[in-house]
Amino acid sequence: MVQSLNVSGIVNAFRLLWNPSLAVPHLIVNDIRNIHFEQLKRQGGIQAMGFDKDNCLTAPYVPHIHPPFEKAWAVCKETFGSDKVVIVSNSAATKLQDALGVPVLRHEEKKPSGGAALARHLHPIPADKVAFVGDRILTDVVFGNLNGNFTIWTRKIVTETGDNKAALILRRLEHGIIRLLQSMHVKPPPHPIDREANQFIKE
Repeated sequence: MVQSLNVSGIVNAFRLLWNPSLAVPHLIVNDIRNIHFEQLKRQGGIQAMGFDKDNCLTAPYVPHIHPPFEKAWAVCKETFGSDKVVIVSNSAATKLQDALGVPVLRHEEKKPSGGAALARHLHPIPADKVAFVGDRILTDVVFGNLNGNFTIWTRKIVTETGDNKAALILRRLEHGIIRLLQSMHVKPPPHPIDREANQFIKE
């Protein structure tokens, strides 16, 4: 439950000074309802999905899917198969797996570190055939980009209720970072389908 102090996130923030593209997602959507999962698999060749949990799929520290997301979540699991949809979280894995119906990879290293564990879990699926989805730039997006995934940023969170103050402050900072990088025309790391990204948005 500790989002407030993430040493890994702080250390990796300095990497952005040298490679700011790590903070740029390949696709930006409001929330998971705007992800065209079928197109991602059929046209994009994506074989597996990784997700952050809090404020991406659920309210902070809540074990069940945010009710408005239930249909999209069901489509995701049906499209890729529940065994190829993984949540990367520091919450209790068993409780989440039962509630959300997919494997939960409880990471010992805080994002954006810990990508090797996700790669091992999804082996032999190549990293560029995995899409990673999250609401945080300096953790989720950097995590996915460091590991060669197709990164999707959900810019609208579920709720600020229950979130801690540090996370709220950092999230607002991240929105400013994205606006700055976009104004500088910084692109995300190269990915085989990055030029086709807009076709994976569902209106």
